Amino acid sequence: MDQPRDAREPRESHEQCEPRQAVPAGAAEAGSAAPSPQPARPERPSVTHLRLSAFARHRAADFTLGRLTLFAGPSGSGKSSALRAYEALARLGGGAELCEVFPDPAACVPEGARPDAQRRRGFRIGCTADGPEGPVRLDLAVQAEPELRIVGERLTAGGLVLLETALRDPSRPVVQAAWHTAGSSPVTRGPLPDDRLGTALLPLRVAGKTDGQRQVLAAAEQMVIALRSVFPCDPRPPYMRAPVPVGGGRLLPGCDNLADVLWRTRTECSRRHGLLVQAVRAGCAGPIADLLAEPLRDGTVRGLLDRGDGRRTDVGLLGDGELRYLALALVLLTGPGVLEVDPAGEVPAALQTLTVLADGFDRCMDARQAGELLRLAARMCERGHIRLVGAVSDASWAAEVEGVTVVDLGV
Repeated sequence: MDQPRDAREPRESHEQCEPRQAVPAGAAEAGSAAPSPQPARPERPSVTHLRLSAFARHRAADFTLGRLTLFAGPSGSGKSSALRAYEALARLGGGAELCEVFPDPAACVPEGARPDAQRRRGFRIGCTADGPEGPVRLDLAVQAEPELRIVGERLTAGGLVLLETALRDPSRPVVQAAWHTAGSSPVTRGPLPDDRLGTALLPLRVAGKTDGQRQVLAAAEQMVIALRSVFPCDPRPPYMRAPVPVGGGRLLPGCDNLADVLWRTRTECSRRHGLLVQAVRAGCAGPIADLLAEPLRDGTVRGLLDRGDGRRTDVGLLGDGELRYLALALVLLTGPGVLEVDPAGEVPAALQTLTVLADGFDRCMDARQAGELLRLAARMCERGHIRLVGAVSDASWAAEVEGVTVVDLGV
């Protein structure tokens, strides 16, 4: 059957880390090699694998994600659906309800999947987040029909199942959960709602009194931090051309309010603004001395390019490729301070990584613009505070840029 299976019974084998073995003091014999030092763990949690076990066009897919990853392939190869699954996990990690995340769940069901005897169909997605706790794996099974609900979830680390949920009674809107305790009882059981990610709810349910409970909380926190700071960005040039009302200066995912954000960022950090002007100069036609925002009498603001000779060009006159280039450069250089994202407020910013999801990363751009933007992304990602996962039709032009991971879906 193609309906979601219980999260305890994954269809494909799971690559899990081997538990670390303690080395007793004095155990090394004379002349024997000293034990290898453990590799340093990343300080900032981030998603390193995206699994689409059964989602849209994908089956049994496991994608490795680097700091800068491009999904490449022709139309219909599944690039956008991979980014859509990543965004869905991020929103669930932030506490969103299932119906908000999947407004059209039937579109996520694998093509050709047949319903079972109870008319159920669904999909399965997951990811791995690496960080101070080591690799932590999340797997999720979702029933799309006849009603949308989570039917199984599993959180694992170091070969140990830390949280496991399963649908026991279809007549109730809950799943039965069991989480690691390692106290007088090895696990604690209780119900969790079937419309939210259990991992994100664990801090409200786990007391943290035993070592096992603290391990569960640490792993869940790492996963949630890795997922929460995600900004899906797909600039829409037709909506970026007109003046916009002055607001909070928080960039929308479609970058419709670009001029308002420029009005804010130009005065906040002159160094960062100077880097943005340099980037725009490399990707837009004609001389560019500065990038401005001008308030108008009706309370709106518009973006302008200062050409350096007394001429100013309204950004609304730029081409679609130039506008998308400008918006994505702004996202890469400004970070979460001006983006509509929900970073984990209880975690220092230095330990968080913003992940930008850019569908159609090179859309409307020529090869020069796409190359300049990718090099800018590579420089920003190398610093460790920014990660980027984008989709392009052809990544051959990206081969010369160091640090790019290409996932080719056309093979």
